[in-house]
Amino acid sequence: MRVLIITPAPRHSRAGNRVTARRWAALLRRLGHRVSIDEEYRAQPCDLVVALHARKSAESVERVRSLRTDIPVVLALTGTDVYGDIHTSAPARRSLELAWRLVVLQPLAIDELTERLRPKARVIYQSARQPPGDCVRDPRFFDACVLGHLRPVKDPLRAALAARLLPGSSRIRIQQVGAALSEDIEQEARAEEAQNPRYRWLGERPRLEALRILARSRVLVLTSKLEGGANVVSEAIACGVPVLSARIPGSIGILGPDYPGYFPVGDAQALATLLLRAEADARFYADLETWCVRLAALVDPRRECEDWSRLLAELS
Repeated sequence: MRVLIITPAPRHSRAGNRVTARRWAALLRRLGHRVSIDEEYRAQPCDLVVALHARKSAESVERVRSLRTDIPVVLALTGTDVYGDIHTSAPARRSLELAWRLVVLQPLAIDELTERLRPKARVIYQSARQPPGDCVRDPRFFDACVLGHLRPVKDPLRAALAARLLPGSSRIRIQQVGAALSEDIEQEARAEEAQNPRYRWLGERPRLEALRILARSRVLVLTSKLEGGANVVSEAIACGVPVLSARIPGSIGILGPDYPGYFPVGDAQALATLLLRAEADARFYADLETWCVRLAALVDPRRECEDWSRLLAELS
């Protein structure tokens, strides 16, 4: 088939939606399809449209349905969709109605859909691979990686604030990778780095370099207020790096409700306690590692490929 992937993230963006679009494009090409990526639908020749983000791609979904009722539309729901826009935005809700299938990134997202829409939903976990080459950890530090662009929904400086609460004996260092998406957040991050010796803001880095920073870390810290199913969690699992996550459905749907590495959203003290436990309690850290190893099959690219193959077979 000729598959058109619509993503609101521009061509050279390293935003999550663009990363996902590129990965899905590569995967669909491996399945034998011809794939292109664009920011909107402009009646390009295609046999299938995969649109990311219910609200931001709403005009494209509407245009497909009005111009080509025979073309299947698969709508992939992001975190701001699932835990925000589909409850408040009429265009987002309209996109749900028009789509032939809905892709969610973890099973708890289905709970946010109405009973009538749930039969259209398919869960496709995001896959990841460990970066090539040696990723040797610095023995001087217990590095905690925060990976993702700095914007309010990510609560981006929560890990830095937690690091301020650690005792002087701790070797924990917060390494944050990602671009600041507003001038205010950039100023806050620079000020925090100047005042907090445990915090390093590394800015935006090429994807492979960012993954190597993650792979060299002792833990990934996910402080987001909401996620649809963060690909960085899949990346951490693929790299064998334990995850410390805010207790949000997007992470619970991947890691499981009984995963021991959660802290309450926005709670710097609880995160500091969890970080210190991961550093000081070898048995606790080993439990986190073992749990994530057991999840490795969930993020295997072969599984994601098979899930997409089944979904496309439904539409043929």
